[in-house]
Amino acid sequence: MPPTPDLLNIADEFIGKPAREHPRKLAILGDTRQATYADLARDVNRVAQALRDSGCRPGDRVLIALPDSIEFVAAFFGAAKIGALPVPVNSMARASDYRHYLTNSGARFVLVHSSIYQELQPALSGSAAEYIIVVESRGYVATRPGRRILTWEDWLPQNPGDVASHATAPDDPAFLLYTSGSGGAPRAAVHLHRGMMVTSQSFAQGVLGLRPDDVTFSVSKLYFAYGLGGGMYFPFFVCGSTVLFPDRPRADLIAEVVVRRRPTVFFSVPTFYAALLREAETGRAVDFSSVRLAVSAGEALPAEIFTRFRNRFGLDILDGIGSTEMLHMYIATRPGQARPGSCGVPVPGYKVKIVDDQGRELPEGEIGNLWVSGASRLAEYWNAPEVTRSRTHGEWFLTGDKLTRDSDGFYHYCGRADDMMKVSGMWVSPADVENALLAHPAVAECAVVGHADALGLTRSVAYIVLRPGVQQPGGGLDSEIGSWLRTRLVGYKCPEAYHFLPELPKTATGKIQRYLLRAQLHRIPSGDL
Repeated sequence: MPPTPDLLNIADEFIGKPAREHPRKLAILGDTRQATYADLARDVNRVAQALRDSGCRPGDRVLIALPDSIEFVAAFFGAAKIGALPVPVNSMARASDYRHYLTNSGARFVLVHSSIYQELQPALSGSAAEYIIVVESRGYVATRPGRRILTWEDWLPQNPGDVASHATAPDDPAFLLYTSGSGGAPRAAVHLHRGMMVTSQSFAQGVLGLRPDDVTFSVSKLYFAYGLGGGMYFPFFVCGSTVLFPDRPRADLIAEVVVRRRPTVFFSVPTFYAALLREAETGRAVDFSSVRLAVSAGEALPAEIFTRFRNRFGLDILDGIGSTEMLHMYIATRPGQARPGSCGVPVPGYKVKIVDDQGRELPEGEIGNLWVSGASRLAEYWNAPEVTRSRTHGEWFLTGDKLTRDSDGFYHYCGRADDMMKVSGMWVSPADVENALLAHPAVAECAVVGHADALGLTRSVAYIVLRPGVQQPGGGLDSEIGSWLRTRLVGYKCPEAYHFLPELPKTATGKIQRYLLRAQLHRIPSGDL
């Protein structure tokens, strides 16, 4: 990788530089507004100057509760430009979530969309927020004791010029990203200015080979680490373009955007690839002819989904593993080298190893704990030194994932450490069982979790969402699926009970919230399992 400069500010690298070199090129394609790199640079400067004029200081946290939009991009890089810390959060959260984000981050500045403001407003009580800036406000917002509430356009200066960037170094904090909360309350990872440069060079260029003529489209939202890369700073790094979709993703709407905007690189999660397949299977038009690369992350990509998508669209989905703490991918498949059921090999610049519970490296074929090392690793968890110490060991980050490595050096995801089950003394990977279940013609989605019975023995339980048109259970469908699965898996891997749901509980980023399924099991009498 190129040498790291003494001074580095992500606003200069990802906005200022492309705006100087290609000012008229379209950076953002959207349903409401488009923007050139020159337009973006102007909006970033407006936000930077408004924050400075409002008393924002280097190190202050700026909470961003905005849908994917030009305003999100301007808010993020505008805060970073003056040395403040942008804190993008879930734009589809509830009041209790916003209370956690505000209290935990201590943000003095809140930039929020008018459609979100009513949900966020109760969380302001008792928070450190002093300025609340409302985007697309359709009504009068008043100043209240202890804080100012302003509209976006009233707050922004019209012609700020080129605002001087704060002299940040590569190892200075740049922004906070909250984990998805798939295992409980989200924690904020503190990332440095160098992090975006590292992931852009290692994954966007080193693995995907992104080009200036690429148009990216990320179903995952910008407040999610995966979406922040694919939907924002990766295309900016190569002076490409991105499609921003502000609404809640729905398969039919996303398919329509793909047809209209013709992206060349598509980022999504396994559950949404499954949803797109369901759209195609019901006869709706789903056209991926413009897409040269389809990327997946967030959870392991089942081999069944990989195969069905390739058969339907002629595209290999490039699976990978990343995390909020590492900012983006550190293991990924390469174009032309994808293997069903494998998440690939280490991304350039990253080291990974599989170890036992004592930290000793394990040989190929054995399931163990995944540790990763790379320059994009979080500096710390915000206000959580004990958690930081428990998840880091020297240069290594302890991912909490269980993987194996095969004889060719390809890695295979087995599950989160707390998702793995030991049944009859044998390790069971939920991913293996789920992939087998997905091959059944009635199964659209599924999740397998462990449950301790009255004797303390672990039993696996499957939750299933049926495909469209399949009759709801009542005539022994659970027994039929169980018998079918036993012809494909050894007995100890087969679930002992099946439950049917209209949908699986998921985070806003598409991860299955298995802890909620495990909690639901505790409410089911053991005799009903």
